[in-house]
Amino acid sequence: HVQLVESGGGLVQPGGSLRLSCAASRSIFKIYTMGWYRQAPGKQREMVATLTTSDSTNYAEAVKGRFTISRDNAKNTVYLQMDSLKPEDTAVYYCNAQHIIIRTANYWGQGTQVTVSS
Repeated sequence: HVQLVESGGGLVQPGGSLRLSCAASRSIFKIYTMGWYRQAPGKQREMVATLTTSDSTNYAEAVKGRFTISRDNAKNTVYLQMDSLKPEDTAVYYCNAQHIIIRTANYWGQGTQVTVSS
């Protein structure tokens, strides 16, 4: 089992920046694809960014060029740097870990609220 704990959400003005963190309970980055997802009120959860075990990244079109996913292996932590934030980025952001072989080994954090508003 893997526990994921997100932090770093909050209220920010349009054009501002936030960095979200996701701390894993143990070292998993060699066998798990890590990802950030978000869910806005009344909408389905959607992928924001993913980071594979081989350091390949994938971003939703809506955040390309503004968001960056990265990790610190020594800290077992994944980050989502969010720049040039827009009101439409407002959502609860969730961290996800997906085992690269065992499809049922899929874990979610509790979520952190990001609100972009003036």
